[in-house]
Amino acid sequence: MKDSPKPVGVEWLRSAMDRHEGPLLRYAARILGDLDRGRDVVQESFMRLWAKRPTDWDEQHVAQWLFTVCRNLALDICRKERRMSLLGEHQLAGAAGTGESPAAAAAKHEQVGQVEAALGRLPTNQQEVLRLKFQNGFSYKQIAGITGLSVSNVGFLIHTGIHTLRERFRADGLIARA
Repeated sequence: MKDSPKPVGVEWLRSAMDRHEGPLLRYAARILGDLDRGRDVVQESFMRLWAKRPTDWDEQHVAQWLFTVCRNLALDICRKERRMSLLGEHQLAGAAGTGESPAAAAAKHEQVGQVEAALGRLPTNQQEVLRLKFQNGFSYKQIAGITGLSVSNVGFLIHTGIHTLRERFRADGLIARA
């Protein structure tokens, strides 16, 4: 006899929120250029997850579904407002101390700023797939599911984006020439 699906309860939703709220908030805020509107989109994403209450999804499916819903909601807002801007990772970090020395924190902040600036000069679609891959750890297949692109297109965009960043870092003297 097959086990019946377990009901999805408040604890399951709370657990999903603990795991995904931060990454979703950064993702939505980057798309919208506004942390407060990003919070609204993330809240709506979790409300839709609660309404759906999937009983047979594994953790990866939940993450991909949440990012897809979050992306679509954020892009709907952008379409309505006809604007899209980039919010840097360092702006989201807040004022909380990390326990590192001021010199180390300043160096890290400068490096993050350089990477964000270089990333910000890439086309929007390359920025998005690179962030989904390296900041959120999604596979090419998951990124394809989130963005609606083909897996091969995701691979091409990631490859091209990394190549462009590497060349820019070499030109700026941030990494040695090969």
